[in-house]
Amino acid sequence: MKSSLQRILTLTKRNLIEIIRDPLSLIFLMGLPLVMEVLFYFLFHDLTAQFEMKYLAPGIVVFSQAFLSLFSGMLIAIDRSSSFLTRLYVTRTRSYEFITSYVLSLLPIALIQSVIFFIIGGILDTSIFQLNMLIGILLSLVTSILFIGIGILLGSICNEKSVGGVASVVIAGQSVLSGMWFPTEGINPSMVTFMKCLPFKNATDLLRNVINGIGNTFNDLWLPLIITVVYALVVLIIAIAVFKYKMKSK
Repeated sequence: MKSSLQRILTLTKRNLIEIIRDPLSLIFLMGLPLVMEVLFYFLFHDLTAQFEMKYLAPGIVVFSQAFLSLFSGMLIAIDRSSSFLTRLYVTRTRSYEFITSYVLSLLPIALIQSVIFFIIGGILDTSIFQLNMLIGILLSLVTSILFIGIGILLGSICNEKSVGGVASVVIAGQSVLSGMWFPTEGINPSMVTFMKCLPFKNATDLLRNVINGIGNTFNDLWLPLIITVVYALVVLIIAIAVFKYKMKSK
């Protein structure tokens, strides 16, 4: 157990160093959603409640995490194509240790994202500066694991040339199927039900409900949290299995 933890921490440190070595990707990861948050707020918050900061900020936080799928997918795909993982395949390192190290190295990025977007949102609308915002930041780590796991799975399956195109589907799914840009009241009920069965809307609703206050504890908190966690666990389990298969094939 101790040796396993040591291997995870060593790999996590190495992954963090690799992430820091690519500052342009980090700037894109943070910058684009931040520009969208500020721009859309000033353009539309007087026109529709959908773009009030109490709804926009948590939506942007989860939307930015969808970019983590691309980021983490590229990270692991590049590692797979290099000699780094090839050398580690012959060691005692297990597949779950690889996956855990990637998740741990990306969680600080997700935390920084959430803090930045909520703080900027609070500067523009001070009403979101409250205890609920801190709870939202903590829960954003749960939603980030979902998207990091999706990225790791994609990076385990795809090569570095194709992972970007596949990950863009996840970003589009979060944008279209989360209801972050439009109210869902006027949408066909069957479509809304379909959206509620997917993780995108549940992750967004979880943070929005926390920021705006919980009405029904089960429907507003526990149900979206449970659905998000289940999806995250399933994705990570599949990612570990796929990664293990790739290790054996090497």
